[in-house]
Amino acid sequence: MKQCTHADALPHPEPGPLSGTCPECLAEGLDPVQLRLCLSCGHVGCCDSSPGRHAAEHHKESGHPVMRTHEPGETWRWCFVDHVLV
Repeated sequence: MKQCTHADALPHPEPGPLSGTCPECLAEGLDPVQLRLCLSCGHVGCCDSSPGRHAAEHHKESGHPVMRTHEPGETWRWCFVDHVLV
């Protein structure tokens, strides 16, 4: 089973969110479907089900590997590099 090779390098404590919603969606007049929090810098982006896919775009631009859901009651994390749940 493939595992994430990046989780051990994440900052502790994890960064707080830099915004309450996806700033790129706000700027583009889009409605985010669900939010994701970058665990390297705190960027908040929308999920791949949103028109902008800004969390994935943030990973592509920054290289930051792991994000977590930023939805109430959810705790899962995803590694963009290794393509696995963390």
